[in-house]
Amino acid sequence: MRLAVLDVGSNTVHLLVVDAHRGAHPTPMSSDKDQLRLAEHLDAGGALGPVGIKALLESVHRARDIAKAAACDDLMAFATSALRDATNSAEVLALVRRETGVTLEVLPGEDEARWTFLAVRRWCGWSAGRLLVLDIGGGSLELAVGRDETPDIAASVPLGAGRLTREAFTADPPSRAEIAALTERVRDELAPVAGRLRAAGTPDRAVGTSKTFRTLARLTGAAPSGAGPRAHRALTAQGLRQLSAFVTRMSGPDLAQLDGVSPSRAHQLVAGTVVAQAAMDALGVDELDICPWALREGVILRRFDMLDGANGDDRSAHVSQGGLGPLTTHRARWS
Repeated sequence: MRLAVLDVGSNTVHLLVVDAHRGAHPTPMSSDKDQLRLAEHLDAGGALGPVGIKALLESVHRARDIAKAAACDDLMAFATSALRDATNSAEVLALVRRETGVTLEVLPGEDEARWTFLAVRRWCGWSAGRLLVLDIGGGSLELAVGRDETPDIAASVPLGAGRLTREAFTADPPSRAEIAALTERVRDELAPVAGRLRAAGTPDRAVGTSKTFRTLARLTGAAPSGAGPRAHRALTAQGLRQLSAFVTRMSGPDLAQLDGVSPSRAHQLVAGTVVAQAAMDALGVDELDICPWALREGVILRRFDMLDGANGDDRSAHVSQGGLGPLTTHRARWS
């Protein structure tokens, strides 16, 4: 089955096309990204403005055309914190559906954490034991812990790197006072969730996913992306402390010159560093392994888990079995 997964995030609209079936490794066929920074198009009242809406419609149209050209059997489309937070979310979703024919489902934060955890479990395997998973997005931080494929605790807090950059910093680079205030805020907001996760038991392995953690690991000496997804990568608390002293004094344009830093996200790296360090400190994590799989892969895996053993050639039966809990999937009908 060829499946298209459209992820509308705070920073990026990402279309992933994979060939997969139940029990198989999802094989990426293509990956296309649009850097929309939707969260930056929210107005003072929290509504997504006309510029952001126009960009979103164009991006979804483009993704739909790519999926059609690739002869995908299903198109699964979901949105995370940017549209989850928008005060006009319902109107935007209705417009997208009317103008493009694509139904965007807004994922609750806890489901983001849950499907990301599933992806990490499948990547790391049962030998990893009890897992703690952290994922820093543009709008939120997802955390989950557990021994099975479904976490014992899944949580989401509004501590994304993009959100905090907009809310906490007025200069580039930010002042020492702004960084100190943000650090205190993040620690305060993390404390209740961190307490719940610690009370659930000591993890055997802590894992970080997302572009932010991959970038931080690269800046502390981890293998570059060219080494492939199976190269071992890790981020240590000591390395992160040393890096923090360095990057928090740099402007976005200067950070963008560093190896492994995406120019489109360089301005968010300081806030991402603050969140990563606070989370690792609050949870007593000395080292995070970096996992290349995250939310999109978790959604794909969950989709095939829900097929209930339907025949691989009966695609309409696949669709009729339902989707991913709150995430609806349907057979693509290309007009």
